[in-house]
Amino acid sequence: MPTEDAVVVIEDDDHIADLVAMYLRKDGFRVVVAGDGEAGLAAVERTRPVLAVVDIGLPGELDGLDVCRKLVSGGHVAVILLTARDDEIDRVLGLELGADDYVTKPFSPRELVARAHAVLRRSGRGSAQAEPAADVATVGDVEVDNRRREVRRDGEVVPLTTREFALLAYLVANTGLALSRRQLLDGVWGADWYGDERTVDVHVRQLRKKLGDSLPLATVWGVGYRLG
Repeated sequence: MPTEDAVVVIEDDDHIADLVAMYLRKDGFRVVVAGDGEAGLAAVERTRPVLAVVDIGLPGELDGLDVCRKLVSGGHVAVILLTARDDEIDRVLGLELGADDYVTKPFSPRELVARAHAVLRRSGRGSAQAEPAADVATVGDVEVDNRRREVRRDGEVVPLTTREFALLAYLVANTGLALSRRQLLDGVWGADWYGDERTVDVHVRQLRKKLGDSLPLATVWGVGYRLG
């Protein structure tokens, strides 16, 4: 089913960029390709896509992590990172910056398309939007507004990435329960997500950093995490 949603692919390897673009177009996406960070950001500004696929190892002054940081700060586009590096620090940095997912080269273009759909479905962007919950929940001094996809502390909005909000909303929906990292991955990232469980720890660390003691989020040793 064609989505007609726009995707910007920011990749300096022409072969990879063309392959990714071809598979995304075959699946109904409108695709714009850029070969460096500056051109990619300009394409995002011009196109207003629902998703950006960004290579970490971009040439020029802006690498993929710089581009990711700028895109996430804008708050209007989901981000999937591509990396040829095995170093875990790149993936962790990308997730801490707010990337929605990552794919390590070499990868299957079909897998990338599947991840694109999963990211858009979970983030509520594009044609694959998920219906938000209808209520506003309060835990500790934090208010989670599912309709507006907004988090407030003492009445002030606290900016969260798409995935951070989804994780917090899932924890709120299961307040009082000790949830394993695997349960959190399945509930927030989806059973089709292939990353390891430390991804949960990265996002929990970001929630604690942004919300501080206002959020009663406890580590349950040997299990995972419990809210409330």
